[in-house]
Amino acid sequence: MRRQQSLLSIRAILVRRVKRRVVTRAALQRTGETAMRFMIMVRATADTEAGVFPPDDNLMAAMASYHEELARAGVLLDAAGLQPSAKGWKVQYRGGQRKVIDGPFAEAKELVAGYTLIQVRSREEAMEWARRFPAPMGEGVDAEIEVRPLYEMDDFKPGPAVERFRELQAHR
Repeated sequence: MRRQQSLLSIRAILVRRVKRRVVTRAALQRTGETAMRFMIMVRATADTEAGVFPPDDNLMAAMASYHEELARAGVLLDAAGLQPSAKGWKVQYRGGQRKVIDGPFAEAKELVAGYTLIQVRSREEAMEWARRFPAPMGEGVDAEIEVRPLYEMDDFKPGPAVERFRELQAHR
């Protein structure tokens, strides 16, 4: 197996390591088990929108430890913080037209400041990992994370378009 470049991300096809053996989505399906992906989203705050970082390294250390633990368990697919919305844009679709709208965007609480993408065997396992997520703005600071499952190709009605997406996923 090819060595991974970063501790904070593993290939999307991996589900978990079991005694140094990689268990893939296909292997789980052969045994009747499933693999589910979940996104843990950190809600933005006025500070994250202003680009303000915590004053010490405690939060970054806690996040690194948590994500290293996810990686060791073989469930981490990706994780990143997002820059403030002032550096981004939206594309709005109305009346058959596209309109690009530059940031910043008004409601910080409606925005995402970062995410962690995991692949686990059940909703309960995802919930357990989410409960262990470090306080995203630091201990004692009000914050919120939201966890949502991703659609899998099996959630869609079979057809040529779904098969095209399956092909794309197979080549990642």
